Amino acid sequence: MYHSIDPKKKLSLEDVRNILDKNLKLKLSDGAVKEINKCRAYLDKKLKSHKEPIYGINTGFGSLYNVAIPADQIEKLQENLVMSHACGMGEEVPTEVVRLMLFLKIQAFSYGKSACHIETVERLIFFYNNSIFPVIYQLGSLGASGDLSPLAHMSLPLLGMGEVYYQGIKQDTEKVYKQLKLSPLKLRSKEGLALLNGTQFMSAYGIYCLIRSERLNQVADTVACVSLESFDGRIDPFKNHLHTIRPHNGQIETALFFRETLKGSALIERKKAHVQDPYSFRCIPQVHGATKDTTGYVKRVFETEINSVTDNPTVFPAEDEILSGGNFHGQPLALALDFLAIAMAELGNISERRTYQLISGLRGLPPFLVSNPGLNSGMMIPQYTAASIVSQNKQLCTPASVDSIVSSNGQEDHVSMGANAATKCYQVVRNVERVIAIEMLNASQAIEFRRPLKSSAKLEKFIKKFRSTIPVIKEDKILYQEMEAALQFVKEVKVD
Repeated sequence: MYHSIDPKKKLSLEDVRNILDKNLKLKLSDGAVKEINKCRAYLDKKLKSHKEPIYGINTGFGSLYNVAIPADQIEKLQENLVMSHACGMGEEVPTEVVRLMLFLKIQAFSYGKSACHIETVERLIFFYNNSIFPVIYQLGSLGASGDLSPLAHMSLPLLGMGEVYYQGIKQDTEKVYKQLKLSPLKLRSKEGLALLNGTQFMSAYGIYCLIRSERLNQVADTVACVSLESFDGRIDPFKNHLHTIRPHNGQIETALFFRETLKGSALIERKKAHVQDPYSFRCIPQVHGATKDTTGYVKRVFETEINSVTDNPTVFPAEDEILSGGNFHGQPLALALDFLAIAMAELGNISERRTYQLISGLRGLPPFLVSNPGLNSGMMIPQYTAASIVSQNKQLCTPASVDSIVSSNGQEDHVSMGANAATKCYQVVRNVERVIAIEMLNASQAIEFRRPLKSSAKLEKFIKKFRSTIPVIKEDKILYQEMEAALQFVKEVKVD
């Protein structure tokens, strides 16, 4: 099955999720082919008659914008650009993010404002459809002149250079080309710049983080329901009329989820000995809800971005203009990524506090949720791990977007640092999955001490799914394997 890339159809986060989940291949719509060809033909015609400098097409780049390039060296200029800018370092970008980078670059070219040749776009589609993923490094982008270094590494294989993952194996592009009987492309005027300018590194990380975050919001609510039941918590803080007088959407949505999920629970309905719960339980609608509202804002920013043209200069055939502007600047994304990281970190912060309450020997639960505590340490150390992770998240949440540094001899004098915001956000989201997994490990253990009382049918079904993989812990054992299994559960479970 295929997803047809159509410049007239808006791409949503749900569309991207569907394409990834169903592993759809890509193809250009007739409209996309028409726009791409029209823009390329316009630029070719323009260069035959236009003698004035056009940035990046017949000039150097960055602070070298005043250096004129002879007509017979314009194509060499593009190849040099890609090679010279492939200066990434550090950890490799995960293949799931590289896949998104390819997809979003193809989407951006479909609008016919970049003057790429159709053959170049089709080669990117070939890479995507055949799971040929360029080796890209996390460090190197300032998030302003586009994601220059990461996108240069993405583009090297078009020239038959660099490395790729093919059939799950990291290998030289040249070797893969021989195996597939492919020839390297010769980039035409502006194509190198079109490939390297753009926000697809930041955007790909952001889309990945959003997909994981939206799902994690649902799982975190369900796990918190298990914790509330295990801690013998009250339903009062989730009643509708309490939230209609402070009607933040996420808060109302979260409270409603808890009321519906816990409907019919014998545990929630039984008489309570305490009149109030700690904040980590009582304020779940306010904290989880605020994270949902933040996720909604960030989603709107990124849905705008992935339906945009972000390279430079931008070609407007209808207006007969080639404009050098700043659509590659990642500031909207940098701010949103920092915001998302902070919001998701808070989901982890409050989760760890609930874990701490559960192991504290309160409300009839044994210390560290194990029989014969003292001989057994039980769930003592998983909470240490959660505490370590949430503290790391706090450090990662120092905003990248407030930073800037001068580059290219002062021509690029304000940058977004959105690439750093992106990689930090990615780590935060992964960390929060781990913290929620630790909470589920503790909450599912704690609820066994409430038996024979049961929760709602919906929540008992969720607990049963967890128990099918991770049994009740009756005495001390090696726990990291259970923690890893809990993480896989959190990442994969379907929440009804």
